[in-house]
Amino acid sequence: MDTIKVTADDRVAARLRGFGPLGILAVLVIVLIGNYPFAPLGAILVLVWVRSSHTPWHEIGYVHPKSWTRDLAIGVALGIAFKLLMKAIVMPSLGAPPINQAFHYLAGNRAALPGAAYAMIVGAGFGEETVFRGFLFERFGKLLGSGRWAKTLTVLLTSAGFALGHYSLQGLPAVQQATITGLVFGTIFAVTGQIWIPMFAHAAFDLTALAMIYWNLESAVAHLIFK
Repeated sequence: MDTIKVTADDRVAARLRGFGPLGILAVLVIVLIGNYPFAPLGAILVLVWVRSSHTPWHEIGYVHPKSWTRDLAIGVALGIAFKLLMKAIVMPSLGAPPINQAFHYLAGNRAALPGAAYAMIVGAGFGEETVFRGFLFERFGKLLGSGRWAKTLTVLLTSAGFALGHYSLQGLPAVQQATITGLVFGTIFAVTGQIWIPMFAHAAFDLTALAMIYWNLESAVAHLIFK
């Protein structure tokens, strides 16, 4: 009878996919290390984890789309429209201040603009979506299953974690906004199983916010409906 040879690499991969000490440690390190603007370490570690755990790429949403152009166009349009809706209607309704003081230093700051744009695309679009949608959806999926209620709970849990990660820098308004964006991006990911539209939308959302700050349009947009 043939025997299947289990290598040390296979054993490590199985432990990384599981929820024993090594698997839990991997989750904690990836989530807690965060995504820094110029080095989205959490997302990079997710990619290392996928390779090391022998996890199929499609399980974190890295699926070849039918059309990159279509997904990019949908994501960018969604991100821009979503940010304008949040700034003009949703956040004023929640009592958020019209000016984001944490990033107001970017107003007219041409020197800081390239770095900020890079952070929005790489740190937020690629980094946060890979961790909070791709990786955590895969992990919760293994724990909770793939049914409708399991996916709903996963969207709620990942949105809560995503929101809390924004509190230290921007306070309650950022938590409110991140909760809503997390629910929207998480729902898209749960329905499609692909990460590209949430990734493009997230980057476009943040770049739209950056444009409003840079051109000092935040207050004007925030008071567009609510004077």
